[in-house]
Amino acid sequence: MMQIDQLVQTITLAAIPILFAITLHEAAHGYAARHFGDNTAYLQGRISLNPLRHIDPVGTVLLPLLTLVLGGVLFGWAKPVPVNFGGLRHPKKDMLWVALAGPLSNLVMALGWALLFKFSAAFPENYFAEPLMGMAGIGIKINVVLLVLNLLPLPPLDGGRVAVSLLPHREAYQLSRIEPYGMFILIFMAMTPVLSWVLFPLVKFVENLLFIMVGI
Repeated sequence: MMQIDQLVQTITLAAIPILFAITLHEAAHGYAARHFGDNTAYLQGRISLNPLRHIDPVGTVLLPLLTLVLGGVLFGWAKPVPVNFGGLRHPKKDMLWVALAGPLSNLVMALGWALLFKFSAAFPENYFAEPLMGMAGIGIKINVVLLVLNLLPLPPLDGGRVAVSLLPHREAYQLSRIEPYGMFILIFMAMTPVLSWVLFPLVKFVENLLFIMVGI
């Protein structure tokens, strides 16, 4: 358990990367859906970079705080952006890009935080170098976890929708039937070591790849 002063410091450093990682992920889905013909998110005011429009009290605030305090996989979620896949110009094909938009936004943010980490590390004597490196480290971690987690081929995760888009119609239909139970399966995995067994090697691989890309 963290001490109070350490907890306050960690929350201060983590607030910005966590808010942006979770909310921009959802906004990216909305932008992609509008691009491919579905205005549902736009009409509900959800295509926005304002984090307040996407915050879920449990997934965006409580869960990340608990994982910071207690340890474990740092992840969370925002209010899902509404997408009417039937409103897309080519529903099965366009679903792929709408689903990928969220994880791709996390990849871009992870790369941006990695560059900030490298830049800050180059000036260790600067007063802001250490806190910026701490913030960037959290930014890398949360975005890579969200990237990997959301690409798991389990509806309603983005990876599940990608799989539904790519599979032949019969197999896609069978997989889509899992969606009502997908979150229960994910919660069960999170309550057991299974999710960690799946995530940690993939997260480590992506982090190492990012570090190689930016030369850390």
